[in-house]
Amino acid sequence: MYDCICVLLLFPVIMGAFGAESDTVLCKMLGNPEFPLLSKEGEIIIGGAFSIHSQISKPLLSLNDTPEPVICSRINLREFRFAQTMIFAIEEINNSSSLLPNISVGYKIFDSCASTLSSTRAVMGLMNGQERTFGKTCSGQSSVHAVVGTSESSTTIVMLQISGIFQIPLISHFATCACLSNRKEYPSFFRTIPSDYYQSRALAKLVKHFGWTWVGAVRSDNDYGNNGMATFISAASQEGVCVEYSEAISRTGSREQVERVVNVIRKGTATVLVAFLAYDEMDVLLEEALRQNLTGLQWVGSESWITSGHLAKTKYSDILTGSLGFAIRKAKITGLREFLLQVNPNQEPQNNLLREFWEVTFGCSFQSSLDNIKQCSGSERLQDINNPFTDVSELRISNNVYKAVYAVAHAIHSMVKCGEAVNQSCNVKDHLEPKQVVKHLQDVNFTIRSGERVHFDGKGDPAAAYELVNWQRTPQGDTVFVAIGSYDASLPNGKQFTMNGVNITWAADSPQRPLSVCSESCLAGFRQAMIKGKPLCCFSCVACTAGEISNSSNSAECSRCPLEFWSNEDHSKCVPKVMEFLSYGETMGALLAAFSLFGATLTLVVFCIFFQFRHTPLVKASNSELSFLLLFSLTLCFLCSLTFIGQPTDWSCMLRHTAFGITFALCISCILAKTITVLMAFKATRPGNTALQCSAPLQRTSVLGCTLLQVLVCVVWLTLAPPFPHKNTASASDRIILECDLGSPVGFWVVLGYIGLLAVLCFVLAFLARKLPDNFNEAKLITFSMLIFSAVWVTFIPAYVSSPGKFTVAVEIFAILASSFGLLFCIFAPKCYILLLKPERNTKNHMMGRDQ
Repeated sequence: MYDCICVLLLFPVIMGAFGAESDTVLCKMLGNPEFPLLSKEGEIIIGGAFSIHSQISKPLLSLNDTPEPVICSRINLREFRFAQTMIFAIEEINNSSSLLPNISVGYKIFDSCASTLSSTRAVMGLMNGQERTFGKTCSGQSSVHAVVGTSESSTTIVMLQISGIFQIPLISHFATCACLSNRKEYPSFFRTIPSDYYQSRALAKLVKHFGWTWVGAVRSDNDYGNNGMATFISAASQEGVCVEYSEAISRTGSREQVERVVNVIRKGTATVLVAFLAYDEMDVLLEEALRQNLTGLQWVGSESWITSGHLAKTKYSDILTGSLGFAIRKAKITGLREFLLQVNPNQEPQNNLLREFWEVTFGCSFQSSLDNIKQCSGSERLQDINNPFTDVSELRISNNVYKAVYAVAHAIHSMVKCGEAVNQSCNVKDHLEPKQVVKHLQDVNFTIRSGERVHFDGKGDPAAAYELVNWQRTPQGDTVFVAIGSYDASLPNGKQFTMNGVNITWAADSPQRPLSVCSESCLAGFRQAMIKGKPLCCFSCVACTAGEISNSSNSAECSRCPLEFWSNEDHSKCVPKVMEFLSYGETMGALLAAFSLFGATLTLVVFCIFFQFRHTPLVKASNSELSFLLLFSLTLCFLCSLTFIGQPTDWSCMLRHTAFGITFALCISCILAKTITVLMAFKATRPGNTALQCSAPLQRTSVLGCTLLQVLVCVVWLTLAPPFPHKNTASASDRIILECDLGSPVGFWVVLGYIGLLAVLCFVLAFLARKLPDNFNEAKLITFSMLIFSAVWVTFIPAYVSSPGKFTVAVEIFAILASSFGLLFCIFAPKCYILLLKPERNTKNHMMGRDQ
């Protein structure tokens, strides 16, 4: 809300005489001059503007009548202390022999009334002085060489827009708006208080430090509050803090507006309230908060009110107990309290400000006609009073005023030194141009008596350092400001904000830190999921999916586990995946191993039976040499399945496939040789057939040749691309399948295809010999065995390709065992039956079919 004001600027006007009476031209002031509330003459004049009064009566404006003077009321004792601190610093400088020696410093202090209208009149009064006539030229210099003030950013901006035109330096002790750091717009502005650019970010870090991600915000509806809150909201967003609401109030606004703001705060769910308010707006807000019994909030304040002793000693202290905020570092100004206690209206009996101060302080009146009010004598003792004026326990802003005055003095001192001698005097007026004062102010670098160094950066700002204070109660019930941490913007990120370990008092004297979040924290194993239409701090918790984890609370997203890891049951950490392979320890592996050993044992039993009856006609007719070799190869076939069980290694991977290929090639080669022998033997018995019979050496050669060909294929396979252990993470997401990579799939399928080729050839030949005459025709048994063998391996291929994980190996073992048992039973079971149970059929005549 902006004041609508009509200001009569005091422009000089050239007044010319009519006729020939006179050619004299004078530069005169239109309107009435402004007079300072406190002043002192000197060779150097430092202006001051303070909000000594906090209320203003706006005159009724008319286009026909001259506006009536503005009346300021309700004296602000804190601001009056600031003005007296400025006077104290000037008196110290005048008494100094090293700073501005032999040069008297004076002052002119105006009341800005915390109003842009009064601030405009104050800056015009500081520039023009009280003289109505300036002679023949209007190019005179300002009546002051520099200005200290004001306490509000808005009023400071108004003054700068006028004084900046003439490059008059203005040093503020309390205007913190970051907008004032714009050197292009305000080249003559300096301040001894850090910019809100740093305080707003410090507040955001403070809120984040205590885990408050859901806060409310209220601000002054002026440059100070609006700029500071905008910076805070931006910084809070970067810190992951959300602002539930942001309301503005003005001390000149309606009561209904303040009621509405307090209602918004009451209805909000945030338990932390960031109050970026000027002192006067804070007073207005607390009055309404007390009326509506607004309690239980954790207040986080700006430097404007967080160390206000007046608020701490009033009825608002219960509401504000536990408040946190950043304040300007406290200092001690030696001699200031004694100086303040000497202020008395008898010093200047005609000074209305001193009389008003005395009346408010002691509750008396200098006018005897007032009823029920005691008469002021002027001899009352300030030593007996404890109010914001006499309280020097928290000298923070007062110290900024003190530094501002000394900064002007040091700048002028560096300008007026006319020689090397310290006490050498010179003509002050010849050197003090405002733009030169600005230049030297930029270069000042000195240390005050408290040890604090004063200097300005390129934007006219001091070093940004704050104390973090906490409102705590003493056993006696008094409220004190306890420093619990600090913030130094000059330090690197991560080291700027520090806590000193002091116990903190929270809202309503609670020992427990309040919780202020929009949504409860997501535990480890969950991630935050945004809720549509809600701020980022309002979220729901969603469990991480399989294979993803979040190992901390309030994780924004789940992270996927590395390739060989998987999430545990609560998705809080990654654990190694289960290694899966067909082992002897599990049921399926143990059963397959048992069947393998059983088959090998059974084959050895058959071997022993055949060896026992090796001289009988049945065994001789079965080609005993090839039968024994076949039984040996079948034993190896049963045993080679054991190489597929257990954790794959380099040797086991190379052995399992090559052993399988060679043993089955040997087995089928023996059956093929037996089939060819039977076929050639019967064909040789036909009349006129001159074909040679398949002799024993030829049989051995054929078996050896067929087997060596498979051996050659396996050697080439192992040489070029041998099988190797492989961790298969693609087939299953939650486990690692340990398997043998074929190395070269071509080699595997060539080995398997070669066995199939032998089996087909054997089947065809056996089929051709199935009807040859004889009681014992082995071709029939071979034909049936090859049918089973082929059926097993034809069904093996799709089952092998589609089986997952360890079942792939189990399918291959099952195919080996099934085909081996098929060969064993089909070829040798009938013979063993005759050898053991039907010995009468084990004769040569029966073999030749002559028993019939």
